[in-house]
Amino acid sequence: MRFLRALGLLALVVTVAGCGGSKFRTYDGPEVTRIHVLKGQRQLLLMHGPYALKAYEIGLGWAPEGDKQVEGDGRTPEGHYLIDKRNPNSKYHLSIGISYPDPRDMAEAQALGFSPGGDIFIHGRGPSYERGSPRDWTWGCIAVTDDEIEEIYAMVKDGTPISIHP
Repeated sequence: MRFLRALGLLALVVTVAGCGGSKFRTYDGPEVTRIHVLKGQRQLLLMHGPYALKAYEIGLGWAPEGDKQVEGDGRTPEGHYLIDKRNPNSKYHLSIGISYPDPRDMAEAQALGFSPGGDIFIHGRGPSYERGSPRDWTWGCIAVTDDEIEEIYAMVKDGTPISIHP
C-alpha cells in the first residue's frame, strides 16, 4: 500500500512539474536558414531557403532611422551578421546575440573617434516593459514579445545568418 501511495505521489509531482510552463521550448520543424530584419516595416522574418516560416512585428532602437554608427546612438545596426550567442538569463526574458560589430562597423566608429558599441540582441520585453511604451525603445536591439522570443530562441541556431535591412 505504501508503495502504491508513493508511486501515486511521484506521478502527481511529475504531472505538476510538466505543467510549469518553461520558457525553453523545443522545435522540430524546418531549419531556419536565415533571418531577415526589415527595419522600415518593423518586421523580422525567419526563413527556410526562399520561404518565410514565421514573421514577427518588432521594436528597434529608440532612434530607428539609419545605421548604427557609435555606442549609445540608439540605432539598430544594418548589415549582414551571424547569430553568435545566447543569454538564457537575459533581463529581457531570453535573448540571442548578433555578431555586431564587424570590422566595417569598427572602422566607421573609429573614424568618428568613438566605440561602435556591442551587445546587440534579439530579445523579449522582460518584466520591466510597460504596456503603452513606445514601439522603438531599445538601445539598438530588436525586441519581440516574451512568447515570441521563446519561439525564436528554440527555432534559431547559433551560426544562423541575419541580414538587417533599412
